[in-house]
Amino acid sequence: MRTVCVIRALNVWIAAALLAGCGVLRQAQDDTQPPIGGPGSLPSSTTYTQESRAKSESRPGTAVHYVYVANDASANVSAFAINARTGALKQVKGSPFTAGPEPWGIAVDPTGKFAYVTNVTDHTSASAPGSVSAYAIDARSGALTPVKGSPFGSGGIEPWEMTIGPFGRLAYVTNFYSDNVSVYYINASSGALTQVQDSPFGTGTYPAGVAIAPTGRFAYVADGGGESVSAYAIRQGGALVQVKGSPFAAGSYPWGVAITPSDKFAYVTNFDSGDVSAYAVDPRSGVLTQVPGSPFAAGSGSFGVAIDPAGPFLYVVNEHSDTVSAYDIDPSSGVLTQVQGSPFAAGADPYGVAIDPSGKFAYVANACWGSSFGTISAYAIQHGGALLQVKGSPFAAGSGPVQLAIR
Repeated sequence: MRTVCVIRALNVWIAAALLAGCGVLRQAQDDTQPPIGGPGSLPSSTTYTQESRAKSESRPGTAVHYVYVANDASANVSAFAINARTGALKQVKGSPFTAGPEPWGIAVDPTGKFAYVTNVTDHTSASAPGSVSAYAIDARSGALTPVKGSPFGSGGIEPWEMTIGPFGRLAYVTNFYSDNVSVYYINASSGALTQVQDSPFGTGTYPAGVAIAPTGRFAYVADGGGESVSAYAIRQGGALVQVKGSPFAAGSYPWGVAITPSDKFAYVTNFDSGDVSAYAVDPRSGVLTQVPGSPFAAGSGSFGVAIDPAGPFLYVVNEHSDTVSAYDIDPSSGVLTQVQGSPFAAGADPYGVAIDPSGKFAYVANACWGSSFGTISAYAIQHGGALLQVKGSPFAAGSGPVQLAIR
């Protein structure tokens, strides 16, 4: 197990890396991503109502939601059912489910049918490609069953973060040591992954977080070693083409990326500088322009980032501070203002954060390096964006939980 699995501070591992210097497919015409300018954009955050927060955009508001957690040190995935009233977590029968070596990034497709986990290494050598484990999600129980052909090749060395486009047809994985991002076509029936033509696509140095615009038109990758954000136009069939002016400047060691539901603003956590870079997104070109006052202060080791479904609130996990910073997003300017009481206490070594589709609860993965089990902190999101830990929180997970996703 690499050092990252046993040390408390991720930036020690990153610093060592910096000092060291370190399938082809064309989609069928009837199952392609909408072309540039096609449908799929979400309404402005100002049009969201409290009623809309009680519903998932893809599934009925009465559906049971599940939290899936990648446990890096125990090589498995924990699955929890969310109590819709209290936000409390209950382990799904059969959990945890087996993953590959050092699972880290995790994503659930918008339909809720499939879950995907990046496996950072295969343990054969330091330069061996990693993989992506794919699972079918049982709609009734939340249990995971490996998809035929899983795991799938990552196309690069040390695949870290992962996300899925808003239409559920394309998946994106950053390959940290290959300086590229792999793009996959998702088989809608089986969940199998096939890399799109010309994948993987080049990025800046040490790509980490990746996010897709709600319209499906643009992709953004945090270049950890380049102090920048690479922006891409997503072409028909999934190919990535850098937008004019890319990459755009960020803070010191950018990692997490999130985009507002309105598609107006993008936010990037800067791990080493402990702050958040905020950008206005040009809807036509995808170009990023820093908003006034950016970057905004966060805690030490700012890492994971998530935006509540209605768009008003942004949450940043601070790995060294063991806290979560909460911000109100100005819908006109994108300026961040910390909500009252922020930052809020988390567990030891928090990394990932996710918001449930109803917008009522937030969950944070606490790696708790050095202990046998990590934990998941669960919070109720208050009216002003403040976080209140739910009864029973934190909940036990596997060893080294780092990232999570919600169905």
